[in-house]
Amino acid sequence: MSSIFVSALLGAAAVQASPSLFGRQSITALTTTQIDSYTSYTYYASAGYCTPAQTLAWDCGTNCEANPTFEPVASGGNGDSIQYWYVGYDPTLDTVIVSHQGTNPEEMESLVTDADFFLTSLDTTLFPGISSSIEVHSGFKDEQADTATDVLAAVESAMSTYGTTSVTMTGHSLGAAISLLDSVYLPLHLPAGTTFKTIVYGLPRVGNQDFANYVDANLYLTHINNEEDPIPICPGMFLGFVHPAGEVHIEDSGEWASCPGQDNPSTQCIVGDVPNIFDGDLSDHDGPYNGVEMGC
Repeated sequence: MSSIFVSALLGAAAVQASPSLFGRQSITALTTTQIDSYTSYTYYASAGYCTPAQTLAWDCGTNCEANPTFEPVASGGNGDSIQYWYVGYDPTLDTVIVSHQGTNPEEMESLVTDADFFLTSLDTTLFPGISSSIEVHSGFKDEQADTATDVLAAVESAMSTYGTTSVTMTGHSLGAAISLLDSVYLPLHLPAGTTFKTIVYGLPRVGNQDFANYVDANLYLTHINNEEDPIPICPGMFLGFVHPAGEVHIEDSGEWASCPGQDNPSTQCIVGDVPNIFDGDLSDHDGPYNGVEMGC
């Protein structure tokens, strides 16, 4: 990550709202077995940085080799105006995988998108029945809309071809934000009985309080943050952005702390550990996440 990314996505987060009203809740350490259970998804998130040709052929080096039985179904994006994405089926996990590319600081158009801090309601065509009080980052909203119908068609195809009713969304950075919006979008269009899970990394704040509450009430979300990564504290809470629950914070000691609640202020969690961007370290953004560095 570069200083450009700081001035774009992070600049408005230099001042954080005080979380003093947040009641301290019990924070628990994940076991080695629990930590290792995320590794397949970590590689799937990292593979989101690979080109559509690579992911469709499932020939992308270590990221692909880590999940050798994966069956790709569709891929797309150009890595610039539209982030890379891919969809396929993992027979070991018996789930459809949806992954989106994170932010590449060399692609300036993506960085401009990250700098768009307006909260706006979701599109009622893509998100039928969603309350207008639920607002999200307009740049993330536009990025998700660019691929939404293609991703939906690919997920429907994978579910039909492989006879699964499970869908898992993953991604890192901007890709995490797009995947979280997919996690709201896809259940509105897929059959009842479909199960969903979202495991993302380095997730920036995506929406307002009503959005966070909706996610908590309707989704199974885990968002994993690495050490002093400043991206997850952006955009700032003072702008009206709120993280849903489900944080897991990798501490400097290597312990993975499960942080209950929204924007938990404990120093074991990202909000307390990185109270403002000047306390952050962008080199932590790409990992390692249990030994995995994001990128292709």
